[in-house]
Amino acid sequence: MNLRDQNQLLEDKRVEITAWMKEKRSQVPIPIYGSVDVRDAGWKIGVVDANHFPAGFNNVSKENLMELADLFKEHVQRSHPSCKWVHIYPESHTRNPGYVENIASIKSMIEQAGFSCTVGSPDLNEFGALNGLSGPLLLQSVRVDETGELEVDGDHPDLILLNNDLTDGAIPGVQSTNITPPPHMGWFRRRKSHHYEMLKPYVDEMASLLSIDPWHLMPDWFVSQNKCLTEEACKIKLAEEIDEFLDGLREKYATLGIDREPTVVMKNDSGTYGLGIMMLTAGEQILNLSNRKANKLRYAKGGAEVENFLIQEGIPTALATETGETLEPVVYLVDGEAASWFYRINAKKSDMDNLNSPSARFENYEDAENPHIREAHGWHALVAELSMLAMGAEAEAWSS
Repeated sequence: MNLRDQNQLLEDKRVEITAWMKEKRSQVPIPIYGSVDVRDAGWKIGVVDANHFPAGFNNVSKENLMELADLFKEHVQRSHPSCKWVHIYPESHTRNPGYVENIASIKSMIEQAGFSCTVGSPDLNEFGALNGLSGPLLLQSVRVDETGELEVDGDHPDLILLNNDLTDGAIPGVQSTNITPPPHMGWFRRRKSHHYEMLKPYVDEMASLLSIDPWHLMPDWFVSQNKCLTEEACKIKLAEEIDEFLDGLREKYATLGIDREPTVVMKNDSGTYGLGIMMLTAGEQILNLSNRKANKLRYAKGGAEVENFLIQEGIPTALATETGETLEPVVYLVDGEAASWFYRINAKKSDMDNLNSPSARFENYEDAENPHIREAHGWHALVAELSMLAMGAEAEAWSS
């Protein structure tokens, strides 16, 4: 089954889908924002990475940014009705103008939503401004006061918006409750596999509503625990598990008439920033890893050592530009709603490769410019919004 041939199914079920989404969103704390990477093979469309502290808002079109601003306003007025001032707590990427521009775009979105907005963190106090792609971004002086509240230029903001994935841990000393997304969703604690655990029941319910096999809406996966690249016996066991996993995918492909060899993606179960990702087509490739490749897998952002690996079904992308360059959708969501798309394009990568590399570029497309994108737009939005439900369920589970 090619999901792009089933668009009428989404339209026929639109009323039921909308009602189902409304009910499910009322049951969990919906994230204020998020982004997801979607892979679309036609026969499977699924989220392969879900970001609770999304960067890349600088790739969103100005028109979409206005729509995101409206959703941001609705979320804040509902969750923090007295809020007038939002402070952005960013990463400490002082030399990354693309990331700085991302923060400038979020600031613009917040101001378009009608709130005053400041930017800064204690780590950035020595800088008066950071250079973005469009110019300098002014910073405010930030400290944690004796009560554990974040103080900005001597006063306390109404709401702190984290755009920091907290790989190194929660913000030292901060006890404030007016922070969103919740700090316990930082990568020092969150796991990609936990997201999939929370996502599966939503996918199963949606697939039942649509009368399709849920296999078509998310990748299969399993977790390798306990730093399994450091011991030979553990590597042998992992190689056997990968081969068994691949055999299961081959059987599924055969039943569906999918004529290609399956691939798995091995990645850090915590956040990676695209680091330490490996594509595998056989378990023996784990046994024959060079020291250099093994070391690249073992360490993630900031040199943190990887503890567990997510072994995830690789979904090839069937989407390409008009000139044949490989692409994948990146969906940006505010208040749980898919409101903006851009496309990660990488001419140097194959349809199965990880496209998130220095050779990637990002472009916005109007639907009419690429029929393949137009055909799948509704499915991309659906899996992205299911992912936000799962992220809300994650946040609720971690807070209990």
